[in-house]
Amino acid sequence: MKKISFFLVVLLSLTSCKKDKDKTIASVKKEDTEVLTFLYGNWVGDFTASEYQEDKTEEDFVFINKINIVIKRIQGNNVTGQNIVAGNSRPIAGTIRNKNDELHFVMKEPGDDKNDGVFRFTIKNDTLSGEWTSNNKKAIVTKRTFKLVKQNFEYKPEVMLPDDDVYYDSYSMKIDSAIIEIDGEEEMQYSEIYRAASDIIYKINSSTTKLSEADVKNLKKLELEILRNTIFARHGYTFKKKSYRQFFDPVDWYIPVSADVSKELTSIEKENIKLLERFEKYAEDNYDSFGR
Repeated sequence: MKKISFFLVVLLSLTSCKKDKDKTIASVKKEDTEVLTFLYGNWVGDFTASEYQEDKTEEDFVFINKINIVIKRIQGNNVTGQNIVAGNSRPIAGTIRNKNDELHFVMKEPGDDKNDGVFRFTIKNDTLSGEWTSNNKKAIVTKRTFKLVKQNFEYKPEVMLPDDDVYYDSYSMKIDSAIIEIDGEEEMQYSEIYRAASDIIYKINSSTTKLSEADVKNLKKLELEILRNTIFARHGYTFKKKSYRQFFDPVDWYIPVSADVSKELTSIEKENIKLLERFEKYAEDNYDSFGR
């Protein structure tokens, strides 16, 4: 009777492996075999500040960045991975447990950097959500929240920035002044102006087209910068400069996967980068107002 019970248990275990992935939650074990492999990969979305120093909101940090939490391996209850955000790529490691049919993760950054912290999150219904808490309680941002979905990264040289948006550098604000006449009296009017780009940035593909000097000689500095950095964005480069992140973080196809993509660049891209950088040194900017 005991042998029959044992074989029934084994048979049920093998059958459950073929069922819906939600059933796989029950397979978290204290063994060295890899489990829950369908969770491996990129989990991407907004990384939103929820606790921060109010007086630093304008100049010292970005309220929302795009983050990629990469789950690399789950062995028993141990998990290893990577988090990639705002120009940084940090290893994370921790544990997983099953609680009330939800997978609960606690994963820590190494702790040897002032910006390190701890990720606590759950995965349920194809959504990874939770919060990150800074180890440094005096940091400008001490807590961020996130709700991420799984996305596969693939280099696609043909993808372009969306053509339904206005591209201007929100970090380049200047005050413009002009004298206007109101009711027969002259008054000084002030407005905010920003570096602006034309629609050329989603008409030229700097990954598939070898650019000539004639193609770029009349472009504004910001346009040259965006065309150059779109190359890096297509390869999943994580931008450290917030003035570059503002253009790519909102784009659906953009997934930050690496802090160094130099070995992934094609020959056309390398040549175009050199050309664009050369013209950036001497290009001027166009400033405009956007009703702010």
